[in-house]
Amino acid sequence: MEITVLHPRSGKTLATLTNISTGSCIADVKREYERKFPKYYPTRQAFKSDPKGKTLKDETTLESIDFTKPGALYFKDLGPQVGWTTVFMTEYSGPLVAYLIFYARPAIIYGAAASQPRSWVVNLAAACFSFHYVKRLLETVFVHRFSNATMPIMNIFKNSTYYWGFAAMISYFVNHPLYTPPTYGDAQVYGALAGFIFGELGNFSIHLAFRNLRPAGTKERRIPVQTSNPFTAMFNFVSCPNYTYETVAWVSFSVMTQCLPALLFTTCGFYQMAVWALGKHRNYKKEFKDYPRRRKGIVPFLL
Repeated sequence: MEITVLHPRSGKTLATLTNISTGSCIADVKREYERKFPKYYPTRQAFKSDPKGKTLKDETTLESIDFTKPGALYFKDLGPQVGWTTVFMTEYSGPLVAYLIFYARPAIIYGAAASQPRSWVVNLAAACFSFHYVKRLLETVFVHRFSNATMPIMNIFKNSTYYWGFAAMISYFVNHPLYTPPTYGDAQVYGALAGFIFGELGNFSIHLAFRNLRPAGTKERRIPVQTSNPFTAMFNFVSCPNYTYETVAWVSFSVMTQCLPALLFTTCGFYQMAVWALGKHRNYKKEFKDYPRRRKGIVPFLL
């Protein structure tokens, strides 16, 4: 079988692949294209049967494709790629280091004013912030199973700027010598701490549930459902409870520290997680005809 590879905009022929059988899949096409152009390793390639259509999955067979032009595929260069584990380790180690610089070496940032006694809430905030990102790092290594091996390398700079920048801003204000404890004292701090722990435990529980849904080395997708872990009951209400619990944790941290930059980070994070959650929710409904209709994306009964 002969496959003509075209540019999606100009329609220019980029290559002609002849060593392809009718039973081949897109993954085979990618390997053949890499033989001709070693620069484009498989994870850097994307193919479509229509220039405006969806990217074809690796497991999609050529026999199942409805070609816009007979035997023609449209190629897109996704750009240099980097592994998801590398991305997450970079994104999550940065905030930990940035926050602890302000906390552990305040004299570098605030000068002589750093010698003033600081509230115990500052120590608690450092412990909670550190716990969150250490948890994320450990989950990256031991828990997460990624459906895609890589992502565009430029995303690592964009995402790191977001995480590292907000971590530095939050830490600057929480560890500042002029920082004052929350208005309602211990009741506000301990109540918010309970919410933070609840959110972190819930988030971890959902990550474990997602891991168990996908056998190692596969891209299999299943409908996520409640397990024996009570935190997974949130699956009865939303498709992405990991984002729901993450929001609970950061809202609680913001209340616990009564820090406006932390609330700003929470708001930005919730917006982005809502976008992701709604997209995944739509995909679930398209993929599974029997997907529970009463579920929402991220906020039970609302969103």
